[in-house]
Amino acid sequence: MNEEHPDFEQHPAQEQDKEPSRSKALQKEKGEQSDPKDMPLVGIGASAGGLEALKTFFSHTPSKCGMAYIVMMHLSPDQPSMLPDLLQRVTEMPVSMARDGQNLEPDHVYVVPPKKEISIYNGTIQLLDPMDKEISLPIDFFFRTLARDRKSKAAAVILSGTGSDGTVGLKEIKNYEGIVLAQSEESAKYSGMPGSATATGLVDLVLDPEEMPHKLIAYFNQPLQARVREPETSDNQEWLRKIFSLLRLQTGLDFSFYKTNTIQRRISRRMLLNQIEDYETYLSFLRQNSQEVNALFQELLIGVTNFFRDPESFEILKKRVLPEIFSKLEDDTNFRVWVPGCSSGEEVYSLAMIILECLDDFPGKRVNLQMFGTDIDRRAIDKAREGLYPSSIKADVSQERLSRFFNSEGESLRICKEVRDTVVFSVQDLLNDPPFSRLNLLSCRNLLIYLNSKAQKKLLPLFHYTLVRDGIMMLGSSETIGGFTNLFQALDSTWKIYKRREVPQHMMHTIQFPTGKSNIPPAAEVPSEAPTPAKNNLETLTKNLILNRFAPPAALIDSKGTILSIQGRTGKFLEPASGPPTQNILDMAREGLRTELSMALRRAVSSHEKTIRHQVQVKDNGGMQTIDLHVLPIDSPKELSGRFLVAFQDLDFTSHKTKSEEERSTSEVPGDIKARIAELEQELQETRENHQSTVEELESSNEELKSTNEELQSSNEELQSTNEELESSKEELQSLNEELQTVNSELRSKVDELNEAHDDINNLLNSTEIATIFVDNNVHIKRFSNAAANIIHLIESDVGRPLTHQTSRIRGEDINQDIKYVLDQLIPVEKEVSTLDANWYIMRITPYRTQDNRIQGAVITFRDVDELKKSQQKLREANAQQEQAWYLTRRVFDMNPSPLAVVDHQGRVDIANTALADLFDQPVDDIEGKDVFSLDNLDKKGTELRAKLRTALDERQDFVTVPLSLETARGQKSFAVQGNIVRRKDEDRPYRILLYFQEK
Repeated sequence: MNEEHPDFEQHPAQEQDKEPSRSKALQKEKGEQSDPKDMPLVGIGASAGGLEALKTFFSHTPSKCGMAYIVMMHLSPDQPSMLPDLLQRVTEMPVSMARDGQNLEPDHVYVVPPKKEISIYNGTIQLLDPMDKEISLPIDFFFRTLARDRKSKAAAVILSGTGSDGTVGLKEIKNYEGIVLAQSEESAKYSGMPGSATATGLVDLVLDPEEMPHKLIAYFNQPLQARVREPETSDNQEWLRKIFSLLRLQTGLDFSFYKTNTIQRRISRRMLLNQIEDYETYLSFLRQNSQEVNALFQELLIGVTNFFRDPESFEILKKRVLPEIFSKLEDDTNFRVWVPGCSSGEEVYSLAMIILECLDDFPGKRVNLQMFGTDIDRRAIDKAREGLYPSSIKADVSQERLSRFFNSEGESLRICKEVRDTVVFSVQDLLNDPPFSRLNLLSCRNLLIYLNSKAQKKLLPLFHYTLVRDGIMMLGSSETIGGFTNLFQALDSTWKIYKRREVPQHMMHTIQFPTGKSNIPPAAEVPSEAPTPAKNNLETLTKNLILNRFAPPAALIDSKGTILSIQGRTGKFLEPASGPPTQNILDMAREGLRTELSMALRRAVSSHEKTIRHQVQVKDNGGMQTIDLHVLPIDSPKELSGRFLVAFQDLDFTSHKTKSEEERSTSEVPGDIKARIAELEQELQETRENHQSTVEELESSNEELKSTNEELQSSNEELQSTNEELESSKEELQSLNEELQTVNSELRSKVDELNEAHDDINNLLNSTEIATIFVDNNVHIKRFSNAAANIIHLIESDVGRPLTHQTSRIRGEDINQDIKYVLDQLIPVEKEVSTLDANWYIMRITPYRTQDNRIQGAVITFRDVDELKKSQQKLREANAQQEQAWYLTRRVFDMNPSPLAVVDHQGRVDIANTALADLFDQPVDDIEGKDVFSLDNLDKKGTELRAKLRTALDERQDFVTVPLSLETARGQKSFAVQGNIVRRKDEDRPYRILLYFQEK
């Protein structure tokens, strides 16, 4: 809030980008984590052709930069978006589809889903359904919410696309001092969106997509020294005065009346954009670069406006304020409106539309609307005069107003003639140029917040002076009248609508009336002979007396006959014409004067010489008066050059004669002269009658032409309506084209992905050397691998042909029958088959299932098992040999009369001969596989044998005779048991011990 005038409220943007305290600066220098709310947020808007630009942008964006990114792209509402997957391939940052209520995190990319609009509130994502599906401008809506949530930490990036979505929203970004980047038209596939944004003059940088990430990082990570601190002493403001002098030298405007903190923030932005860290360097940069002075000038004059800004204020004006004013106005009254600081004209046209709508409720009221829009920015005034705006204003203007007050021109909308003819735009310095007066309505919104207290105190009394009795003044929602409550009465305190109070003369505030640039020399240079005020007034009164008494009545007009000024009493020669009010002298001329005046004016304009028409007869209240008509071109003074002075010299005082004089004069005229006079009078009468007939015919022709013109206007309106319908259809087709472009880009990427997957599958099939054939439900070939050609004769041209037509090298197997069985029963078939050259394969036929579990054919695979088949044959032969050796071994064992047994390292019997079976009276099969000590009586009598066996196993050594006495069926027998290690070549393999029972 401005300390000099605490009554004025602070603009929202003025609270942003304050210099951080020293403690916060130290925390940042120490690397402590900053508040997530201070995280910069980059909003990216794109449309047709934007996918390539997005890929380029994120492929050049570092994965760790402390910013979050939200991508809003015109996507097809009927197709799932593949955009997150496509962007994830070009960046290491996580890319995901935005979710409702999701918290934003740095170094993340969020993609807005189709059929959704996005709003940012306190760092969280709010997804909304579009309110108007026919007029959908999601990028504008997104930029507006982004600006109000992040303020100076917001960045708007506009990439390739058609239309103008985003143009209105970026104004809000600039209003809160964020940064705006647009893609260069040379690099954009479709330049509609970036071109429309650049045309506003609010884009900070126009770059190629690969250059944008670096600029954003440099801007938001600028050192603290580069941020402007509020000067505390006059010495610290010296650099600011120098900048003011440079601006005034190049632009002619003095910015010293602007609030200092506003100026400092705007200069700070320019320093950040140019990466300049100190004021002295920036001052030198300004002196060397006139373009930067212009850029700073535009930065200070950011015209952030849009149609019907704060729509509630317009509704109050339309429903409560204007009806009361119009009800008191007399017919043929001028209703004058002034909008200072009008920028590009949206505010002026909005008021004009509101007033015209309000006048519709007073059909019998004749009111001449005169509106004035002024601004110090000539470029903004030129745009306002053009009255051409992007189609994105549809978000702010209702469909009824679009139909009535706008005409479509391509992708833009132009204000209609009804509104444009009521407005005059001009360049004006509010603090130095004279104001407009006799105003019924003055709208000065969001201008005073940028001016200091001194300027505000100067302007508010001036505004009071310019208003008529009960005139209305509107201020911005963040502005007040301060201490001037005696001048204005509040009608609506919320939207700052005031009515002029009548103030006694002795209580009036001193008005510092601006007079503009003066050519009068300073007081020191005025000659001493200059007349005193009293003498000057006396001379003026004398001149006026002479003019009124002796000078003829006159009128100052332009070349078209428009009256600019009137001197003297001209009522005998001019009178208001019936119909709409007019200022044209020919329309106001009395009967008898119009023709002569038209001829004289036409001759004076063409020859630029003085023209006189003598003894012109003018009808005056039933009589006739004789005058001399003078039309004089004016060359000097310079201010009146190109104008014409029309003087009416009355001759009645020289032509009056007494009746006796007339009779005497008549009697003295010879007869032949009398006859000639009568003849001439008759001829004159006939000429007048012919002239009158010609005039009547001309008027009739004019009526017919008017009727024809009305018909043409009606036809034109019908054509215009048809054109609007065509434009609407064109916009729909264009929107559809954008969606198709986006879908096409996604599908192109998907096709590339599928081609890559196809190559991967082909390489996989060829590398595994598994012959594969895909067939459809009709057993027609869909695809096959290279290895399949070695089993069934196939070439590329066989795709689409029946498999039954192909020659198979498989011996004794009907593949087609097996395929039909699988398709009918949905049961896989697996067989071993061999080819004509004796190669063996495992043929497996399985149903071909889609993702939704539908059968779309079969898959036949042939796995080469020829080597396995040969190995199995060898194994069988080896097993036969082993079985034969085993049989011989057992025969040898059985031929030995002494009991024999082979035990493993755990003491289990592997082989036992029949003598051992007879010894223990058990079958051989029952003994083999059992623990040798589980045999009858051996577990009780074989304690020493067990110890010897364990020692032999551990030490792998033979042991000699161990006495053993056993009770058998044939009586008590004694044995000597001997153990021999059965050794193998591989020491790690299990070994055996041969037990030999020798009977004593």
